[in-house]
Amino acid sequence: MKVIFRKTSLLLLGALMSISAAQAQKSPLDMDRFIDALMKKMTVEEKIGQLNLPVTGDITTGQAKSSDVATKIEKGMVGGLFNLKGVDRILEVQKLAVEKSRLGIPLLFGMDVIHGYETIFPIPLGLSCTWDMAAIQRSARIAAIEASADGISWTFSPMVDISRDPRWGRVSEGSGEDPFLGGAIAQAMVYGYQGANQEEQLRRNDEIMACVKHFALYGAGEAGRDYNTVDMSHNRMFNEYMYPYEAAVEAGVGSVMASFNEVDGIPATGNKWLMTDLLRDKWGFQGFVVTDFTGISEMIEHGVGDLQTVSALALNAGVDMDMVSEGFVGTLMKSIKEGKVRMATLNTACRRILEAKYKLGLFDNPYKYCDVNRPKRDIFTKEHRDEARKIAAGSFVLLKNDASVLPLKKQGTVAVIGPLGNSRSNMPGTWSVAARLNDYPSLYEGLKEMMAGKVNITYAKGSNLVGDAAYEERATMFGRSLNRDNRTDKELLDEALKVAAGADVIVAALGESSEMSGESSSRTELGLPDVQHTLLEALLKTGKPVVLTLFTGRPLTLNWEQEHVPAILNVWFGGSEAAYAIGDVLFGDVNPSGKLTMTFPKNVGQIPLFYNHKNTGRPLAEGKWFEKFRSNYLDVDNEPLYPFGYGLSYTTFQYSDIALSMPTLGKDGSVTAVVTVTNTGKHDGAEVVQLYIRDLVGSITRPVRELKGFNKIFLRAGESKTVSFKITRDLLRFYDYELNYVAEPGDFDIMIGGSSQAVKTARLTLK
Repeated sequence: MKVIFRKTSLLLLGALMSISAAQAQKSPLDMDRFIDALMKKMTVEEKIGQLNLPVTGDITTGQAKSSDVATKIEKGMVGGLFNLKGVDRILEVQKLAVEKSRLGIPLLFGMDVIHGYETIFPIPLGLSCTWDMAAIQRSARIAAIEASADGISWTFSPMVDISRDPRWGRVSEGSGEDPFLGGAIAQAMVYGYQGANQEEQLRRNDEIMACVKHFALYGAGEAGRDYNTVDMSHNRMFNEYMYPYEAAVEAGVGSVMASFNEVDGIPATGNKWLMTDLLRDKWGFQGFVVTDFTGISEMIEHGVGDLQTVSALALNAGVDMDMVSEGFVGTLMKSIKEGKVRMATLNTACRRILEAKYKLGLFDNPYKYCDVNRPKRDIFTKEHRDEARKIAAGSFVLLKNDASVLPLKKQGTVAVIGPLGNSRSNMPGTWSVAARLNDYPSLYEGLKEMMAGKVNITYAKGSNLVGDAAYEERATMFGRSLNRDNRTDKELLDEALKVAAGADVIVAALGESSEMSGESSSRTELGLPDVQHTLLEALLKTGKPVVLTLFTGRPLTLNWEQEHVPAILNVWFGGSEAAYAIGDVLFGDVNPSGKLTMTFPKNVGQIPLFYNHKNTGRPLAEGKWFEKFRSNYLDVDNEPLYPFGYGLSYTTFQYSDIALSMPTLGKDGSVTAVVTVTNTGKHDGAEVVQLYIRDLVGSITRPVRELKGFNKIFLRAGESKTVSFKITRDLLRFYDYELNYVAEPGDFDIMIGGSSQAVKTARLTLK
């Protein structure tokens, strides 16, 4: 039933009622007329207020009417709030805006719904390793259903920043190092949140507005340090970093978040080239731009002016909403009076916020997302949890499996040993702000439940997370404590060895805690922490089979582990159902099929290390004369430990040679590349078939290979399938020196295989 809400302005009420039916059709003309009428009623202060996104503060049930934020809402000085959880609270606050402010303009309610709401999916880096766009879209769809049921209409996701530096903690929140894959994931996430049909997006009350972030280049910070400076050529920007943002815009994303870093010496939050020339004029973005947390006031520390100056800089650049800084509400009136900001610029920004609210249907029904009956029906349901379990299992990457240690037999005794083995709160991973941290089983608890009556599951902690207690405290914030054990390292180890002695197999639950990756969690050392490494060495010396079940939010340096541990299963942080999903894979109910989307280096000194690099004039190649004078290190080779696209299975796959439908590609048309993939092992399984292309000669230097297609297929043992890729001129395009998007005639290597290094090759000529 449509909710008609009280207004002090009868004219505005009439306007709302007259367009309500048309609003459901989302007519651009009706929207323009409605917003024109509304803005004529708004004061300058109320227009500025729409651009203000303060932190929730002390707004809670029973306190909303007396809080400072509530007073601002009543005065029309707030456009939205973020990270307020609970439909009852949101309903109360929305009533303040609708029933107490002069014009009754509803609020946006946003939240960091990054990889699920209460049903949590794998961290985004783990999700990307599924290479399954349908699954990724389903994860976002379920997140939207749950968040919207609790009053949320806007999520600050997807994060699509390309990064080649695992020292940067926020690689956990992205989709890895490749722009082609990143673009596909960006679109899948937007469609999951907003709706797959762009013509009908956001009409339903279980669809929410997405926000692509962080625009732009946030993942390329120097030294892998968060918020740090970024400096690169425009050629590299467009060929290697920009595509995922553009792909999200093409999918119809409703909002864009500015990044913290500078671009071309100007902070992104105040960068007109980024926000207007590129995003709006070149790409045609129609939504609004919001800053990141205190992004406007942080420009003061960048050294580009005081709060008034940077606020005017941001608005003039094309930023529409100020998150937390309150620079707009505090200074824009003064800047308008002084002629530093034009009234037309303010009107444009205000209109963009109002358009978003209109598209969400909030003017037709401000309580669209406030159905108090939905949470019990739609949040943390069995159906959602089953889907999360399935997707999590598909995200795990089998890095090593000597002598087929895995899958484990469902018999005997399995010892779960390690500081990550019995921690509920760390299972969801970083940036799971709505998670029910105590309602998800730990690995030990999950395996014990699953294997009851079949396998005896035992447990010992074995070590703390790290030897340094202060470091562990920093790495287990936000309620994610591992409950540091005050026994000595020897006492913990002795207990673990006693438990291990009674086991047939050891599952070593080691790695990072959830908050060792994520925002402001950069690391310079990427190996297993000290006491954990000591524990792993001791477990291996028992002679029992050891399965390293690796929890991590980033690539780690695992040279020693690769050499000595018989089986390594990277489980990332798999979400609320991670324990069950890990059990499914360990005991063979699910065959692992994840493939890496970020290169694992052998040591930190190789970073940045990524598959789609360019050659130097002296590449690392065999030869006597150039043995010394080549592009290499003295102490390690140039190869990664695990390359992009890599991942093992409990079965094996064989690829035929590539057959091209024709050896040349003309100006129009296409060429089809075909391979036959055969499951040559004893287990059914899924394989990600990957297409790479190399432009052998170009007007500018070109990468040694670039991902240009992929297809995840399922094969029963002994089964073969033909996989084909359509190669068009568009797949061969790149940005040349003048930033023209071109496909240059010449020869191309077409490569298809199970990773970026294990490929078959054929030659194609573009005429």
